Amino acid sequence: MAAEWSVLLLTCQPGGCVSAFQQELEARRLRGGLGPRPPPLLLAVEDPWARLGSGGATLNALLVAAEHLSARAGCTVVSSDVLREARILILHMGRDFSFDDCGRAFTCLPVEEPGAPAEAVVCNLDSLLATMTHRLCVGSPPGVWICSTDMLLTVPSAPGIDWDGFQGVRVIAVPGSQAYARNHGVYLADEQGLVRNIIYKGTEAQIQQCAGPDGTVPLVCGVVFFSSDAAEQLLATHVIPPLDACTYMGLDSGAPPIQLSLFFDIVLCMAGGMTEEEFVKGGGDTSVRSARSVLWTALRAFPLSMACIPGASYDYMTTSASDHIRSLTLLPGSASHLHFCKTAHSHVDQQPCLLEDGSSVTNCLLEGAVRLAAGSVMQHCHLQGPLEIGPGCLLSGLSASSSPALQGCPLRDVVLQGHHIRLRDLSCRVFTLTGRLDDWQRPAEEATYLNMPWAEFFHRTGVREGDLWDAEMPRSSRCLLNARLFPVLHACEALGLEDVLWLLAPVAVAGEWLARWRAAWRMSWEELLPCLDKAAELGARRALFFLQGQRKVRRVLLGRQDCSLLPLARSAVHEGYHEAVLSTLDEVASTAGDAGIAARALACIAEVLGCMARGEGGLRSGPAANREWALAFGRLESGDVAGGVRELAAERQKWMSRPALLVRAARHYEGAEQILVRQAVMSSCQFVTVAQAELPPLGCWVQVACPARLDLSGGWSDTPPITYEHGGAVVDVAVLVDGCRPIGARVRRIGEPELRLVSLGGMPQGEAAVELVCRELEHLRDYCQPHAPGALLKAAFICTQVVQFPSQKPLQAQLMESFGGGFEVHTWSKLPHGSGLGTSSILAGAVMASLYRAAGKAASTESLIHAVLHLEQRLTTGGGWQDQVGGLVPGIKIGRSKAQLPLRVEVEKIPVPSGFTQTLNDHLLLVYTGKTRLARNLLQDVVRNWYARLPSAVQNADALVSNAEECAQALRQGNLPLIGKCLDRYWQQKKCMAPGCEPLAVGRMMDALRPYVHGQCLAGAGGGGFLYVLTKAPRQKEALHQILAKTQGLGNFSIHSIEVDTGGFSVEVVGCDPKDGSHPREDVAV
Repeated sequence: MAAEWSVLLLTCQPGGCVSAFQQELEARRLRGGLGPRPPPLLLAVEDPWARLGSGGATLNALLVAAEHLSARAGCTVVSSDVLREARILILHMGRDFSFDDCGRAFTCLPVEEPGAPAEAVVCNLDSLLATMTHRLCVGSPPGVWICSTDMLLTVPSAPGIDWDGFQGVRVIAVPGSQAYARNHGVYLADEQGLVRNIIYKGTEAQIQQCAGPDGTVPLVCGVVFFSSDAAEQLLATHVIPPLDACTYMGLDSGAPPIQLSLFFDIVLCMAGGMTEEEFVKGGGDTSVRSARSVLWTALRAFPLSMACIPGASYDYMTTSASDHIRSLTLLPGSASHLHFCKTAHSHVDQQPCLLEDGSSVTNCLLEGAVRLAAGSVMQHCHLQGPLEIGPGCLLSGLSASSSPALQGCPLRDVVLQGHHIRLRDLSCRVFTLTGRLDDWQRPAEEATYLNMPWAEFFHRTGVREGDLWDAEMPRSSRCLLNARLFPVLHACEALGLEDVLWLLAPVAVAGEWLARWRAAWRMSWEELLPCLDKAAELGARRALFFLQGQRKVRRVLLGRQDCSLLPLARSAVHEGYHEAVLSTLDEVASTAGDAGIAARALACIAEVLGCMARGEGGLRSGPAANREWALAFGRLESGDVAGGVRELAAERQKWMSRPALLVRAARHYEGAEQILVRQAVMSSCQFVTVAQAELPPLGCWVQVACPARLDLSGGWSDTPPITYEHGGAVVDVAVLVDGCRPIGARVRRIGEPELRLVSLGGMPQGEAAVELVCRELEHLRDYCQPHAPGALLKAAFICTQVVQFPSQKPLQAQLMESFGGGFEVHTWSKLPHGSGLGTSSILAGAVMASLYRAAGKAASTESLIHAVLHLEQRLTTGGGWQDQVGGLVPGIKIGRSKAQLPLRVEVEKIPVPSGFTQTLNDHLLLVYTGKTRLARNLLQDVVRNWYARLPSAVQNADALVSNAEECAQALRQGNLPLIGKCLDRYWQQKKCMAPGCEPLAVGRMMDALRPYVHGQCLAGAGGGGFLYVLTKAPRQKEALHQILAKTQGLGNFSIHSIEVDTGGFSVEVVGCDPKDGSHPREDVAV
């Protein structure tokens, strides 16, 4: 479950950055980071005043939300009625943060989320949004949630808040130690959970009074919920002076500014232990006391309850560098939804082992040898080694141009940051350097700079107090915050990182830089803060993220890693970096020198184009033979991958203008990818060996009859490219259906130099259903179009090299020279189309076996298996190898392929206990579902998901192979129940691989049979065809028929007996009168 927000607001300080934060919110909506149903209103709201306080910011944000909701409701004035059913989330950015120019909300965490729909760095804002949306606020009534972003918050997945009968306002607390509470706020609550008081930095006795039985205290964590009634009353105060000054309307009306705290000026008035006099007099000045009086009148009647969340934790983001580094290098609590990692969204060029455990690298590109010690953090840096960063350091915002200054400079316990600064119309980069132990606001006389007393720093560098502070500034006011340490501009020279790094140097070196430093115009951190260009900083982080993302693309593809690039593609499209990613993919595809890698790169380009269509433009699957792409396809077919990729990219530019064209371009990229997959699979040709054999007499038939196959586990792992990128294993059984081998072919030589292609009905003696005669090579041209008449037979002639195509020599000349005539081929299958029993591949094997023999050649079973792989690639049906293994190799076996090219299939026969084959025969049944499957559509989706490396697809491929090995072991043991479990598991794996492969009627059929079977599965890809079942009792054909006959909504089903074929396919040369038209005399076997 997830909370569904009506409005989400992010408040920020004034200063011209509100549009950048609005863009960040919109980016999260596009990335899917705001829940399954993102709020219709996303608003970045600028505080009217610089020091408005969390209370004033809340009232202003509530007014903005109500105003927008009122406008959407068609109102012409603000109406509090719109709050009745609204669910509003207000996030406060709060004050500036020393260690992140964009504030605590946008402080990046060392986290990657592999399951996220779009890839992006994870900020504290994202963590809090996930916590609020998916955990803390689930089940709450309509109202207003307010959350600070100045803390790291961890909440269990089920916080256990009881909302029954809730009224008023509720604060959220987390348990903490009494020691931690001394510097923070705690709630004093009664046994009913009603808040009596809020104590900030209380005495030991006051804190002890708040403790529970376990000794922990409920910490104020910056989260509060107002019911709709309470929110209406709070909103009503925005027109009453002096509270009107908290809103932008007050600013526009000329009201004097006022500063209010959410907890101590608004929430506290509802605490049961407060009196009106005590509350009002607690205000700082007259205007605050007046505001408190108004708030008391408006809100006092509402009960203030507390929910303290067991197992939750809260970590305030202080101005201590030590605390900040610790929070980014330690793992979060077990209740967290976050998983910290050493490198997050970063490319480490060489030797990742140089990053010690306990260090943290986020959104960085590190080239060369960069060593980072434990206890150090690096964020948003592009650096080039060799570099060595010691412990206790925080480096942020450093570009590659900073690397020379860092080389050979020992860093230890320092904070080194690069900042984007805007001085009116001038943009520049400024670097700041401080010590990990420095305190920003402690008076200089008792404080440190670069972890040493100021006096020692002055002595080491030659810097004087007068360089940093004006003479009229009182000594007690002088501190690091207002020390003009950091060079911004120089009259003659460009400034760089070295202009602050010299402050670390010993006195002998420092002297060379002191004059240059004094000549520069310098600013203090206090002066720099208002000049920070947050929009430029966010833009730079985004650019670096996609730069390292491009390196990731190369790394993943060239390293053949099972890592999905689809989330990165989505982000690139959302944020306008798709051209950079497309360019990188073009480069990888054209230079990889590997058909498999290039194919995956083209598939990734198709995904980017699909993302650019943003769900419009039609289905991803569709035709891919537009003539405009023919030149590019031709280059790929000829083996010129680099040239083909260039032509594809040039053609792509013409198809980028609207969604429909983008989708069609994506289809053509998938078509191009399939060309390369075919070339990769056709590497299996080297395992096809053909020997010479006696040429049968003219007119003598060579007849091959084959069993069907049942795939007991592992199917889909044999499908290219999965089979050669992941490795495959499939357990198959060759079976007779209703006592016969249902698939066959026969070939004979004839006197006429032509090819007669005849498709019979379901029997060798059946009437011809389709008959073709090919007399010219042109008649074979459509061999690669699977739905063209006779395409499989035409492809078989070409792949067996009985016919050379293309060729300058005419077909009739070829046939007469090599064979003294032509060929006649008959094929048949007793199985319905789309049966799932491997018909087409086994039929291809039967045709090739008979054709080889009729042409005076002989091929082993292993050669036939690989020859069928080759044929199906030429035919462009893109099949795997399990069907021909199942139908051409007798009995029970497991086929395997390794994750490598060339693709080679190895088959191991599975020995079973004595008598177990008959046991299987007694317990296996086939049920024809009456549904025809469309495996082609399923195959396109499976290959697309595999190339996208969706985590579910990768995990399922692992599971398919391991289940196949387990099934093989169960067969060796003769363990029917365990085999049944493997079948059931296999069916779940098929459904994961190809969602939608279980029609409703099939689901009903399987439900009806479940009590009577050890396991069951649809044969092949699923979607229809045959269901095979392993019954608990033997010989259950009639019993199952009766069960299904009583089941509603099944349609035309039929039940068939099957038995293991231990003999395998047969090849016979039979005599025949050459003048006889079609039928062999089957009793004259040779």
